[in-house]
Amino acid sequence: MPENDLLQNPAFRGPGLGERLRELFLGEKRPLDCVQVEVTSHCAGRCLYCPHTTQAKSWRSRHMSDEVFAALWPLLRRSSRAHLQGWGEPLLHPRFFDFVALARKAGCEVSSTSCGLRMDADLAARLVQSGMDTLAFSLVGTDAASNAARAGVPFERVCEAIRLIRSVQRKRGASGENTPEVHLAYLMLADRIEAAAALPRLMEELDVRMAVVSTLDYIAAPEQAALAFAPEETDRIARARAVLERAAAEAAAGGREIYYALPGPRAVADAGGCRENVTRGLYVDADGALSPCVYLNVPAGEGGPRRRIFGNALDGDAWELWNGEPFGAFRAALADNAPEACCLDCPKRFEV
Repeated sequence: MPENDLLQNPAFRGPGLGERLRELFLGEKRPLDCVQVEVTSHCAGRCLYCPHTTQAKSWRSRHMSDEVFAALWPLLRRSSRAHLQGWGEPLLHPRFFDFVALARKAGCEVSSTSCGLRMDADLAARLVQSGMDTLAFSLVGTDAASNAARAGVPFERVCEAIRLIRSVQRKRGASGENTPEVHLAYLMLADRIEAAAALPRLMEELDVRMAVVSTLDYIAAPEQAALAFAPEETDRIARARAVLERAAAEAAAGGREIYYALPGPRAVADAGGCRENVTRGLYVDADGALSPCVYLNVPAGEGGPRRRIFGNALDGDAWELWNGEPFGAFRAALADNAPEACCLDCPKRFEV
């Protein structure tokens, strides 16, 4: 498909003034909070904890086609945000910026998460001019040693990518072209809890206002369970919480923010629901398959009990598929604390 044909299609009519005013002044909320879109599953990293590494022999590396992204229009028009990233490095997709533009035309805020390997001055300039709202950079440590689990993604390379973005933003700040907001997407591994104590210092050095800390929710190989936090590991969770509380307080004193979630008691799950917010969102893989979340559709292997797919955007209206009885029943069961087996022990149900 020729460049920008996605944007020229008259079928892709953005929200009109009346719709914008209702959302802005009357508080009318779109039915979906977020559509997470795996624009590609290609990645140059070999992070030790990622299924891209542990299941390399069966991994399916592919870019999302223009036809698939165009078929997501019914979802994008009903979603507040489009997060363009799944099991790969989104900036490797040759049409990434066209996808950003179409999501913005649909009225979505647009975010993404990158490892930073592709970044150079030209790409940084395009990102700043793209109209994206948020761009996060992934880390598992606050220096080269603690970040070593992200094999193939050197710590200093990530820092340099952030510096490039921030440099472009400062130069363009006077003209108002200083988006996107840059965040850190920090994965706290259970074998390097103390590294997070240096997050406020790193945020100050890189001039990053916000860090969002998560834990390992997908165990890609049995031996990696030691890198995650199980709900019954109360002592280790308490130690992690103490580190993060101190880091958050230190960051706040400098005008920066650290958000985090850690597993709580299993009783937390009795209330139903999930921090992935599957009742108001969904995940779409690079082939167009719809799933409740990224963890239930890993592009490797032959499927199995941890893969749940509810149709494909190329085979029918994606909004109707989300509202269909099978997908709706899955969400209702999770909300009623009667989830399917694939969700039963997922850490996302216990996080607070």
